[in-house]
Amino acid sequence: MNSKSVVAVILGGGAGSRLYPLTSTRSKPAVPIAGKYRLVDIPISNCINSSINRMFVLTQYNSASLNKHIKNTYQFSAFSSGFVDILAAEQTPDSLGWFQGTADAVRQSLKHIGNNDFEYVLILSGDQLYQMDFAAMIDNHIAQEADITIATIPVGDREAPEFGILKTNEQHAITAFVEKPAKELLSDWISDTGEAMQEQGRNYLASMGIYIFNRKTLFDFLLNEKKDATDFGKEIIPTSIHTHKVISYQYEGYWTDIGNIYSFYEANLALTLEIPPFNLFDNTKTIYSRARMLPPVKIGDTHVKGSILAEGCIIHCEKIENSVIGIRTRVGKGTVITSSYIMGSDFYETIPEMAHALERGTPKVGIGENCTIKNAIVDKDCRIGNNVTIIGGANLEDADHALYTVKDNVIVIKKGAIVPDGFTIQ
Repeated sequence: MNSKSVVAVILGGGAGSRLYPLTSTRSKPAVPIAGKYRLVDIPISNCINSSINRMFVLTQYNSASLNKHIKNTYQFSAFSSGFVDILAAEQTPDSLGWFQGTADAVRQSLKHIGNNDFEYVLILSGDQLYQMDFAAMIDNHIAQEADITIATIPVGDREAPEFGILKTNEQHAITAFVEKPAKELLSDWISDTGEAMQEQGRNYLASMGIYIFNRKTLFDFLLNEKKDATDFGKEIIPTSIHTHKVISYQYEGYWTDIGNIYSFYEANLALTLEIPPFNLFDNTKTIYSRARMLPPVKIGDTHVKGSILAEGCIIHCEKIENSVIGIRTRVGKGTVITSSYIMGSDFYETIPEMAHALERGTPKVGIGENCTIKNAIVDKDCRIGNNVTIIGGANLEDADHALYTVKDNVIVIKKGAIVPDGFTIQ
């Protein structure tokens, strides 16, 4: 693969309503993950590790923090042609509306993307967690002389109705495609996914929402043949298999779609396992992010078990178990944190600022003393007082309150929330 022959387009998604309240003030790609990264760092890092260094990130909702993160993080050398550019929805004489879907977003951005010299366009989602070698996928696309390649992953009966499912012939060309098939139809969509996958009950090929298009094919579709189509998965891909050579590229590593609060929560906590499915410690698959000049973690008399602690934390609590603790998190004495993701803070309070906050009856930034936090996500810059109990579970109904949201048994404390002493949710 010649890196100069490829540009990547990362789709920022829409309003991200299924990830609310994490997306109430930021776009989905800007949501913090694993204590120190942002979701957008995942596809960008996969591209960099695959020697693809020309990228466009398409977004339209709450893009300020995403713009700031990318500006402060991805600065290539003056001797490199690499870039990561944000393309936000804009009003022009040719287009007065918002992006209407994945295909429409790329269509409206073609005037900027097309100014570059390339042969292939790699289209990625901004809200998935995986580590993938795109260079191998592009080499396969070229070797197969494909017009379009779709990255696919074997899934089982439970997951299949949530995805676009496809079938292939012996040459891996896609012959049929159905979007989110009903369970009673699944028997018609079983594929030969290989012995190892079949032993796990993963008998269906699901689209990962990762595509390679030849430049001419993409431009012809979006500007001529399918100029009214708004979505790749629902409109362009199903019809293209009858008119173009569309190839499946099967991926068998870890991949999860961060589509809702529970999948986000589950993906973060999976990082704390002894052998996590997503490996942050692989030198060949580095996850890049903003380089912060933060001090090392300081821990008092705390029992820590099966957890990740990001840099800059000051921890005095009793116990942290099966949890992810984000940058600059402060936790007071006597507190117990279990199966939770604490995102941390964007700043440190000075001692005078803490004293002034206490005079006003406002908790310090971070988590106070003698708190119990379990099955929860605490967004950035929260102030949680002393003797606070936050315990998610099956007994809680989905609800949205001023300080927190409950979704799928997980309590999400909203960004910047001020939770007073003695507050209880359980």
